[in-house]
Amino acid sequence: PLGGSRGNQAKQIRNIFIIFIVSGFWHGANWTFIAWGFLNALYFLPQLLLHTNRKNLDTVAENSIFPSISETIKMATTFLFTCLAWIFFRSDSIGDAFSYISTMSLTLNALPSTEILVGGYPTVVFFGFLLIVEWFQRKKQHGLVLDGIPVPRVVRLGIYIVLIISILGFGSSNQQFIYFQF
Repeated sequence: PLGGSRGNQAKQIRNIFIIFIVSGFWHGANWTFIAWGFLNALYFLPQLLLHTNRKNLDTVAENSIFPSISETIKMATTFLFTCLAWIFFRSDSIGDAFSYISTMSLTLNALPSTEILVGGYPTVVFFGFLLIVEWFQRKKQHGLVLDGIPVPRVVRLGIYIVLIISILGFGSSNQQFIYFQF
């Protein structure tokens, strides 16, 4: 009903903000969700204005094992902006979000030690392993698609069992369902 991407640039910008802010409101009746939607609209705006929103549809590092420096910077930037928006999504109030952001430090001393992480060193190794699997499977629809690789059924079953046990073991019993307050 809004016209999608049809119409002049002002209407497209209006539509982007309406869609993202409404999606924020859909997540809950709190200003933090509106801020989350607003930030995501802001993030999309440069691509819309520069007409590059359909440019980056290919797989990262299409013909190489490692991404280029430019691709690495783009991935890191996307990750940082996404995490910033999620601070608002998960905060109880806008004030809490800004308070959290103001206490953040981007130094190496701010990185968590393995003792702080749930499960310690094995957790870091396990998630590092999953990250590697996901990276090498990035051209597939899902990270665990093993097309053309003969994997015995018992090995595949073992992988699934380890994943299920890991999900149950690394999970916390006191976490609230993310949409509970909606």
